[in-house]
Amino acid sequence: MKTRTIRLVTLLLVLFSVGQQQQLFAWGMTGHRVISEIAEQHLSKKAKKNIAKIIGKQPIAYWSNWADFIKSDPDPALHKTGSWHFVNTQGNLSFEDFTATLKASPEDNLYKAYLRVKNETKGNKNLTALQQQQNLYYLVHLFGDAHQPMHVSRAEDFGGNKIEVSFFGRKTNIHRVWDSDLVENEKYSYTEYARVLDIFDSKHYHQYRCSFEQALYESHELANRIYKDVEYNANLSYKYIYDYKYIMEECLLKAGIRLAYELNEIYG
Repeated sequence: MKTRTIRLVTLLLVLFSVGQQQQLFAWGMTGHRVISEIAEQHLSKKAKKNIAKIIGKQPIAYWSNWADFIKSDPDPALHKTGSWHFVNTQGNLSFEDFTATLKASPEDNLYKAYLRVKNETKGNKNLTALQQQQNLYYLVHLFGDAHQPMHVSRAEDFGGNKIEVSFFGRKTNIHRVWDSDLVENEKYSYTEYARVLDIFDSKHYHQYRCSFEQALYESHELANRIYKDVEYNANLSYKYIYDYKYIMEECLLKAGIRLAYELNEIYG
């Protein structure tokens, strides 16, 4: 009886810990898996082959949340990567000012970290097997983060983590609403969600191609809209779903298609 009680308490503590950490995960686990699943459907044959050499038969989606999980690793080299998942700027910038801010920003943010890992990975045959794996995991995850608007937002409120709202009567914050609440509200598995979003003929995918700076700026502009909207409405329910469901889904789709282009460039 005592052993069963200890096990139950341990399980509850683990679940509580996971719930607390989830508030900090970009797109939540489902969103990152949706993005990865869409990307995998559009990899070139060569990219698929080269990626399989790195991670074997596991789908990319299996590893898409690794970069969040290892933020709790005691290894300092892994633990310090928490700042890689976001980039902060002032609000309502022009594209020119936004780009200048990115280029002048610290090294350990989303913008600089993604480009650094990409440059280190592309065409580099001297990386160890472990370095190749971890770089792939970072590329997949950070590129998804770039399309979550509250990860391209403002330092003073921790990307919206300090802005409390209610979502269908449950206390949360605007960052978590965009990380997971909007996605999970649809009740799809990640494979189902990827399938229902990825409906366009491949010849139309070019419309989503853009530079990394442009992708981040789209998130910046959407973050501006979210900040403005939440000033007037902190009780979010059906109207908020109506206003943002399709915008959120387009973010996931764009991220998946663009990630495929990135992976095809790097590994194809």
